[in-house]
Amino acid sequence: MKKINVLVLLMVMSIATGFAADKVIKLSKPNTSRSGALMKALSDRKATREYASKELSVADLSDLLWAANGINRPDGKRTAPSAMDRRDVDIYVVLPAGTYLYDAKEHKLDLVAEGDHRGAVAGAGQDFVKSAPLSLVLVTDLSRLGDAKNPQTQQMGAVDVGVVSQNISLFCAAANIATV
Repeated sequence: MKKINVLVLLMVMSIATGFAADKVIKLSKPNTSRSGALMKALSDRKATREYASKELSVADLSDLLWAANGINRPDGKRTAPSAMDRRDVDIYVVLPAGTYLYDAKEHKLDLVAEGDHRGAVAGAGQDFVKSAPLSLVLVTDLSRLGDAKNPQTQQMGAVDVGVVSQNISLFCAAANIATV
């Protein structure tokens, strides 16, 4: 039976490759004005290390956090997909007055530490982070995904954080907010 399955698979693969004609398909120039906002955000997305000194408005912060990993459906699912829908990514907002944890269910920020901790999240050679109006710290709770020591679990967490990070970058590009 295994031999028949292998033969059928090889036959299907040979038929499929028989239809592959060109080794290179030249693509047309991307239409960055297509479908409006998303293509424009992708076109405008960039990293910068120069920020305005003024604080982000509460409305902009609210929209940013919702776009990053907010709830966009009645069943509680998020704007960012996550491995096995475990919703493992938490977002900490580091402001001059304190550090907050984003509660997506209630769409609110809960204070976790008073004081300005922006310097604590700045890495070596990243003085620009200390003067940014805020920093977002993305944390994956690997225990929500399974065995935290398992490399596959760690990879899933890293991918989930990357998806949220991309949502942040796209929102910032669309809203003309500087981000790195």
